Amino acid sequence: MKVKRQKKVHRHLNFYSTNFGFRQPYQILIDGTICLAALKNKVTLRDQIPKYFEGSVKLLTTQCVIIETEKLGPAVFGAMLIVKQFPIHKCNHSDKPMVGSACLASMLKKNNPQRYIIASQDRELQNLVRKIPGAPLLYLHQKVPTLEKPSPASLEWVKNRMEKRIGIAPYQEEILKELKRKTFGEPFEQPRPKKRKAKGPNPLSCKKKKPKMDTYECKSNSKMTNPKKLGKAEAASS
Repeated sequence: MKVKRQKKVHRHLNFYSTNFGFRQPYQILIDGTICLAALKNKVTLRDQIPKYFEGSVKLLTTQCVIIETEKLGPAVFGAMLIVKQFPIHKCNHSDKPMVGSACLASMLKKNNPQRYIIASQDRELQNLVRKIPGAPLLYLHQKVPTLEKPSPASLEWVKNRMEKRIGIAPYQEEILKELKRKTFGEPFEQPRPKKRKAKGPNPLSCKKKKPKMDTYECKSNSKMTNPKKLGKAEAASS
């Protein structure tokens, strides 16, 4: 697995572990749609998903999902064989089986208390999962298992919890902004440069200039105060 992809999955799992209490082995609920995608792309879910998570996982399905694939007939026969390989997790719908997507969505309840990870290619189910705080979503991107980044509902839930507990501090607000930037690719706001205040004039340059003497006065004063010329003038008069 590429380093960048590895860092992403670790970051997402750490988010769910820190804020929603997820622990190994991760419980992954699998539906028929991801089994069908795995069959088309020749992906072995039993092998690839544990490698992707780099940890212990439980790959599970429900009776509702199996019944759904059985009813769909030959078109999804291969997917039915794959989904039947996984242990059946109790869903409490044995009396009235539901559509697979509705079954998995109902198991999440309001805030996914059992900490399930939903593995599905069903767009409607994916949209439902994104609206539930603390509900991770796993799907196949071509041949690659992909754990989706935390949804806005999960991020908002974490923010509200922090505010209720201790009142959000400025540094926590920055952490949340940075988390949103990394998660959603939002541009990071660069701090605006401080405007330089206009400095006053140099006090030394504010000194009053000495008045210049008139050229004529300077010459006349120099003539009057020259002792040599004054002595010659006195000798001539005597």
